[in-house]
Amino acid sequence: MQSHYPEAFERDMACSLAEWKGRLPLAIGDMPWEHVGAAAVRVCLPSGRLELAWEPLPDRVIALMRMPRLAVRFRFAGVPAEERLHFMKHFDLVLQRGGG
Repeated sequence: MQSHYPEAFERDMACSLAEWKGRLPLAIGDMPWEHVGAAAVRVCLPSGRLELAWEPLPDRVIALMRMPRLAVRFRFAGVPAEERLHFMKHFDLVLQRGGG
């Protein structure tokens, strides 16, 4: 987890499109949201909004292992730093993976 989230940033996320779509509603939580395209959603937050957009990237290949990846773009508008932090802590917690 981070201690600060800027208004706009991008991430390279190690997940398939199916995993992303399945976990996204849980990561958004109770906030109202809507699709604004095939690969984008708008989340209504108390002080503003978050626009998420994603696109598949080539798999990461390490020896015989292949990991699917997505480029995910986060754009907050009108959301103060403390509210971004609160939302993203939950979002990251839902999407984090455990190690073994």
